[in-house]
Amino acid sequence: MLWTIIVTLVGGIIIGALGKWLAPGDRDNIPFWLTVVCGIIGMLVGNTLYYAIFKDSPSDKWDNMTRGVDWWRHVWQVVVAALAVMAASFLTGRDRRRV
Repeated sequence: MLWTIIVTLVGGIIIGALGKWLAPGDRDNIPFWLTVVCGIIGMLVGNTLYYAIFKDSPSDKWDNMTRGVDWWRHVWQVVVAALAVMAASFLTGRDRRRV
């Protein structure tokens, strides 16, 4: 249980940072804790979407459908995290421009 929490937090930091980097323009001005939350959302939702779309057989596991590093799953996670970062930036209303 503790290992799952640690992996989720570390993965949330990495995936969230990549999603924040991928977000276009000024759409990434959110605090660090929200970046981690967006990364965790990207991990969970990206995994679920990837599994739902590309599952070949009932024996495929949702967390690793290939027998090695599942790079395409991580691409889906980062894209979903970037969308979550843009949504969080829009919802929090933070803007880099100062008047």
